[in-house]
Amino acid sequence: MTRSTTDEAAVPPLPSPKERRRLREAKSLSEKEVAAAVGVTRATVRSWETGRASPRGRKRALYAKLIAPEPAVKPPAVKPSVVKPPAVTPEAGAAAVPEAAAAAVPEAPDLPVAPPVPEAPPAAPPADPPPAPAPAPNSDTRSGAEAPDERRVSPAEAFDELYARTAPGLVRQTYLLTGRRALARESVERAFELAWQRWPEVAVDRDPAGWVRAAAYEYAMSPWHRLRRTHRQPDAPPTEPGKRALFDALLDLPPAYRRTLLLYDGVGLDLPETAAETEASTPAAAGRLMTARAAVAERLPELADAAPAEQSALLHDRIGGLARAEHVPVPRPARAVRTGSENKARLWTRAAVAGVALLIAVTGLTLHTAPTHYEQPISPPERVGGVPPRGGPQKLTAQDLKLQKSLSEQLAHGPERLVPQLE
Repeated sequence: MTRSTTDEAAVPPLPSPKERRRLREAKSLSEKEVAAAVGVTRATVRSWETGRASPRGRKRALYAKLIAPEPAVKPPAVKPSVVKPPAVTPEAGAAAVPEAAAAAVPEAPDLPVAPPVPEAPPAAPPADPPPAPAPAPNSDTRSGAEAPDERRVSPAEAFDELYARTAPGLVRQTYLLTGRRALARESVERAFELAWQRWPEVAVDRDPAGWVRAAAYEYAMSPWHRLRRTHRQPDAPPTEPGKRALFDALLDLPPAYRRTLLLYDGVGLDLPETAAETEASTPAAAGRLMTARAAVAERLPELADAAPAEQSALLHDRIGGLARAEHVPVPRPARAVRTGSENKARLWTRAAVAGVALLIAVTGLTLHTAPTHYEQPISPPERVGGVPPRGGPQKLTAQDLKLQKSLSEQLAHGPERLVPQLE
């Protein structure tokens, strides 16, 4: 065994997160049972099934073996039955066998040759074996090279085909989920832009349309849209009373219940797939579905007395009719969505590069202007006691100021000089 074969056996491939949950529920295994078998917690198993984490090493091998689908049971190979020659009665004589009959019986050493029978009909020739079944169109019968009549589909063509097939219907579904036409179109275009950015991941997904639908629903149900002025209030409801009652009943449901009802009775998913897309357990999804049906049945009298199967069929028809009757905006062409996605990715890349460059420049400026040596800080002042106040002339009074002014205005003559006289 080569090293590459050993590595592949040590790290088995895992399906997508949604497929992991489907395989686990197909085997009737709970999260607790899987966690106990692998040796982890239920939260870890839940994170594996939602795509937030992925197992590694020995746990990956155990988990992959635990959820691996059962191999298809092949029918047992039917061996060709050996036609025994007819039994010979004692009354039959030993006559010569016609040449045709003798040629039809093979001369095998382990099979006894019966005595010839007089006037026996020649043995029928063995039936022709059935022709080998033709290989299926999807089976990989090529060895390294493609068939000459097949054309390789580019990623852009595959994306455009998915967009043209699912975008219009997805806009109508999102409108029933939010009640806002502009938000429905924006959510679908935003989901396809994200899908084009992650196209290698979306292209190999088991359900690419479901991947885009989940992204569109998550964006449309974001509570931050309430802060936007254009999406604070839903659009005008339908004018027909029956459609308006269903429309109001859907919008009055909590978002999680509304999404569960729309996926199960509107889109037509089964219960495990609905639970996986809403990131809830199967019993929780079933409870939400029953509660949502009961709330809608209060608004629609024809659903109150119907059986669960009839309720599902009626809701499917009514929701489909409501979605087709409403005039929702047509999404942009696929090429415009791809171009917008590439422009946004390019813009965010340039913004990230500019942010990193600005951070490097600020760091360099800080290092350049920072002091290169330590300067001892000046100690804070302290109050000193026992020192006499500073001496000096006192403050002049009003009388002193008046005298000073008068002296400054008059000339300083002084007394006359005394001259001595002789007597």
